[in-house]
Amino acid sequence: MKKLNIALLSSSLYVAAQLIANVLSTKIALIPFLNIAIDGGTIIYPLTFTLRDFVHKTWGKKNARQLVIIAALLNLVMFFFFWLIGKLTPDPAWGNQAAYDAILLPVGRIVLASIIAQVISELADTEIFSMIYKKMNDTWAVLFSNSASLIIDSLIFTVVAFLGSLPLVTVAQILISNILVKFVISLISVPTIKLVPRLVEYDEM
Repeated sequence: MKKLNIALLSSSLYVAAQLIANVLSTKIALIPFLNIAIDGGTIIYPLTFTLRDFVHKTWGKKNARQLVIIAALLNLVMFFFFWLIGKLTPDPAWGNQAAYDAILLPVGRIVLASIIAQVISELADTEIFSMIYKKMNDTWAVLFSNSASLIIDSLIFTVVAFLGSLPLVTVAQILISNILVKFVISLISVPTIKLVPRLVEYDEM
């Protein structure tokens, strides 16, 4: 049995989580018990911060940066095909065009918001992780880098994706819930960095 390529697996999961989160974000739900608004993508998106850290630790900072850009480009490709298929004339027997347009075409603004937020926050995450890792250890590197990047990401994403299309109070709730949920999920994922061995030279971190 071949040895599992952790870097490849982490990269694949990172890109998948990015794409899935952008589609899920078209639904605005309510957090149980708290009854505040949250976009659906926030449930899975926080995992991308730690997955990027996995790539950083196994493939180095240069490849982690490239992964961020590749994921952003693949988000554009995804939306292009959503838009292209949406423009095709539907078969008369298929009556779901309105549902398709309502669910998948708003992804365009969400993808734009995600790309801007993702590139800025994830590149910041990369630099902070590298700096903290070299001064302290990987646990603190994940904690500090994720905490900073999730705030940056939540602020940019919420404003670009929803401001003007939803009531201001809802946008504020989404921002708060984004930060809270991302922080909790990131905090839970912090210990997993110990499961991933460093496979690159120290100066590549």
